[in-house]
Amino acid sequence: MDTVSGGTAERAAGPAARTETGAFPRAGKDVRPGKDVRPGSGRPGPSWARPPGPGTPRAVPAALPVLAWAATRALLLATVLGLVRVPGPDVTSDVSVIYRGWYEVLRTGTFPLDDVTWQYPPAAALAVLSPALLPFLEYATAFFVLALAADAAAFALLLRAGRRPGRSGAGAWAWIAGVALLGPTALSRYDLMVTAVAVASLLAAARSPRLSGALAGFGAMLKVWPALLLLGTERGRRTRASWASAAVTAAALAVLFAAAMPGAFAFLTFQRDRGTEVESLGALVFHVARHFGWEGQVLLNYGSVEFLGPYVEAVSAAALGLTAAAFGWLLVWRLRAREFGAATPFDAAFTAVLLFTTTSRVISPQYMIWLVGLGAVCLTVRSTSQRLPAALVLAATAVTLLEFPLGFAHVVASDATGITLMVVRNGLLVAASLAACRSLWRSTVTPTGTPTVTLPG
Repeated sequence: MDTVSGGTAERAAGPAARTETGAFPRAGKDVRPGKDVRPGSGRPGPSWARPPGPGTPRAVPAALPVLAWAATRALLLATVLGLVRVPGPDVTSDVSVIYRGWYEVLRTGTFPLDDVTWQYPPAAALAVLSPALLPFLEYATAFFVLALAADAAAFALLLRAGRRPGRSGAGAWAWIAGVALLGPTALSRYDLMVTAVAVASLLAAARSPRLSGALAGFGAMLKVWPALLLLGTERGRRTRASWASAAVTAAALAVLFAAAMPGAFAFLTFQRDRGTEVESLGALVFHVARHFGWEGQVLLNYGSVEFLGPYVEAVSAAALGLTAAAFGWLLVWRLRAREFGAATPFDAAFTAVLLFTTTSRVISPQYMIWLVGLGAVCLTVRSTSQRLPAALVLAATAVTLLEFPLGFAHVVASDATGITLMVVRNGLLVAASLAACRSLWRSTVTPTGTPTVTLPG
């Protein structure tokens, strides 16, 4: 290789390579290692002007994920509008019949006090009433469009977060795939709107703890589970600011709805009386027991298809016990955690909601949207400990489409196909939960550099 040294290099470079002081930049003195220099200046140039170094991954063009999102969402929209038929029960009836009925009641200034299927916090009324923003569309169509808008907002936030230095675009791709894998159910429930708020809350945490807390508090008044989003905030000022903001926001909304609309908290009673839903983890006991003479029934109860009969209360109580145990583990983790990195708030929120979902008496298909959204947020950070659990959640989402709506008749009948689908889907959720807990613990509680000891036996 030909080289130029000493004064020859200076003459070859010309005056444009000189610094403001007239001297040529020297390695280790005028220029920091790894930085480039603007012509005529000794200052480092912008990051976009620096050529990628060896091993530096090149950014994926933004148009590619946008096109993938648009293509998958066009197909989803076609399914809910009836242009493409999906086998199984009509998942859009929840919007066209149930949501529309609630809409008519809420417009009168009261909550559906006599409808046991209303099992949501008071701010859920905003989602149900939102189609009024598009009066030129029929109610169901307007709802689908607004759900799609929430989907787009979450995608945009994940895409933007993934393009920052030290971040990853995997989160946006996980969101594209996860929502698409759930099929028409994704646009036929208001959970997309809630998850978009949750994604915004987590991604705002680093820059504005108060905004993050306010969004979490608002989300909790939409569907309770976003109350778990702030579990992994770093101790100290950030925790105080975000938790206080969440509490104030939730309390203010509670007071506002309680004063303005009767029956704001009737949902608490309806939730308490729910049984064991056929898609839940505990329901596997009855799916198998039906083949050995169990004398129970599968009926529509409190808005979902549930098992009713002997021992159902015991299994439901066991599920509540598992949920309590999961919260106990999360409390121990919170007290023991010592290392809070960039990914910790995301990883902890994902783990908490995953545990809550897996141990619940009800695992409705739309619950997978929560996990897909939080898993996607985790994947925007390269240092996340939740890659495997997030992948397992995506696999469980794909199986969820197979069991609802495609194979729901098999699930209700508890035949071999239905039981297999539920074992696989719920098995994936259990595996994801255990992996998430293990990874979160090892990344935050076990001190860096300290070897772990495995006891024999």
